[in-house]
Amino acid sequence: MAEDDKNRPARRGWLAKIAPGVRKFVARRETPDNLWEKCPDTGEMIYRPDLEAALWVTPAGRHMRIRPALRFAYTFDLGRYKSLPLPRSPDDPLKFTYGKSYRDSLAAARKATGEPDAMAAAIGEVGGVQAVVLVQDFAFMGGSLGVAAGEGFLAAVDAAVKRQAPLVAFTASGGARMQEGVLSLMQMARTTAAIQRLRIARLPYIVVLTDPTTAGVMASYAMLGDVHLAEPAALIGFTGRRVIEQTIRETLPPGFQTAEFQVERGMVDRVVARKELPVVLGSILRTLMLGRSRLSAA
Repeated sequence: MAEDDKNRPARRGWLAKIAPGVRKFVARRETPDNLWEKCPDTGEMIYRPDLEAALWVTPAGRHMRIRPALRFAYTFDLGRYKSLPLPRSPDDPLKFTYGKSYRDSLAAARKATGEPDAMAAAIGEVGGVQAVVLVQDFAFMGGSLGVAAGEGFLAAVDAAVKRQAPLVAFTASGGARMQEGVLSLMQMARTTAAIQRLRIARLPYIVVLTDPTTAGVMASYAMLGDVHLAEPAALIGFTGRRVIEQTIRETLPPGFQTAEFQVERGMVDRVVARKELPVVLGSILRTLMLGRSRLSAA
């Protein structure tokens, strides 16, 4: 830029010229930062209201990860439900530090999500059948399974047994929470034992596997349902693709560990698009609850 240009007074817009001072009464219109979302598959920018109308499924068919509040709204009849309070557990029982303290990581996750931990539960009707729905929130430390999440699962089982209602679990997790060590691994056994209470009460336990469901969660309550549904292309497996390939020194086939891959091998009963899940779940629950009377939520 030339020196004369630097010293030249800035040009005023036509509005300022004809009506000095009026600019302060005209608010600048700013585009919201979250008006567009990027498709992780194609890189296409998607208008957020369109994505919301499509239940957060992209034009390419990617079922994007969603939080518990949306999952409940999409699943329960007319989006009506009652949140189930879950018990709190002691924070940082092992006083764990990994560069930063576990307590600080918990505080950051709670601030970012507005939730106390990775589990949320609610009670309502699905296809006219009263049900308890449990949702694992991947946004909270990767949906990792710790003591609080285990307590949440047990509380959801207690609520289902009390109301003689089926339990539907939407899983999404990277596995056990390493910052809680053996205490997190114990939740695999505790949740497995809790499922037996549903079996004894002859109550259905339906699992909907969402992206991703892996490691200790996949090796415990995520694979112990009476019926296993999955969202399209959800990653479902115990160990990651890269680790397996390095171990066996072979290239794995395309689509390995996707929901469709697991259906072909009998691990999952059916892949169901998000918009169809309420109808499919309602049909399954009505069939499995034939002959049982519904009890009102307490």
